[in-house]
Amino acid sequence: MQPGQREPLDVARLRTSAAGFDVHVFDETPSTNATLAAAAREGAAEWTVHTTDHQSAGRGRLDRTFIMPPLTGIAVSVLVRPVEVPATRWPWLPLVAGLAVVDTAAGVGVAAALKWPNDALVDDRRKLSGILVERVETPQGPAAVLGIGLNVSLDREELPVETATSLLLEGATTTDRTEVLARLLGRVRSRVEQWRDAARAEDLAGDYAAVCSTIGRRVRIERSDGSHVVGEATGVDPSGCLIVDGTAWSAGDVTHLRPA
Repeated sequence: MQPGQREPLDVARLRTSAAGFDVHVFDETPSTNATLAAAAREGAAEWTVHTTDHQSAGRGRLDRTFIMPPLTGIAVSVLVRPVEVPATRWPWLPLVAGLAVVDTAAGVGVAAALKWPNDALVDDRRKLSGILVERVETPQGPAAVLGIGLNVSLDREELPVETATSLLLEGATTTDRTEVLARLLGRVRSRVEQWRDAARAEDLAGDYAAVCSTIGRRVRIERSDGSHVVGEATGVDPSGCLIVDGTAWSAGDVTHLRPA
């Protein structure tokens, strides 16, 4: 497929490439997270995937919208049921999803870094993706829905904001959405399995620190009440919180994070 060429997802090829996943493809849906959360409550198995050629009402963190024209990007949600993992480690899942996006971008020749917790940025300013991880209570126990939106073939005129970008605009080696999605699913599974293994937690933290542009910088944390804090970001703790001047900040405490 030529860069920028747009085709519907190839369901048969995707299911072959993403062995081990139960893949459901919709022509259009308001939110893959919403449909997969409903399926989880009805007993859907781990590694069930909902994806679509057009997500019309995608959501990001803090109820921000994530919108892309049909056939220009990936909107996918993945169900995991990590009931064996202590609840204190679940806040790392959004960071894990961000790592998978950076891995996928690198695999198609695009260098991206993470602004804590999981904004995948090129050149520290152009955003490739949106991520929303949601906990779902189900009869089989708690589950997590990992929702990822990735801009693939948007051109400059289609960008929702000036600070957005796409794999196409960053010179990716392919914009075949089926191929990119299969790569992404593989990286999600690999990173989730790494996260599940407590013995590999240090390796995971090291991998995250290596691609997180926030660590080592002076940052300004803006809060919903209008207050702000400025300090040096020195790392991420075992629960996924950002450490700024010795204080841990969860993603829920932060409305905006900017360089100071």
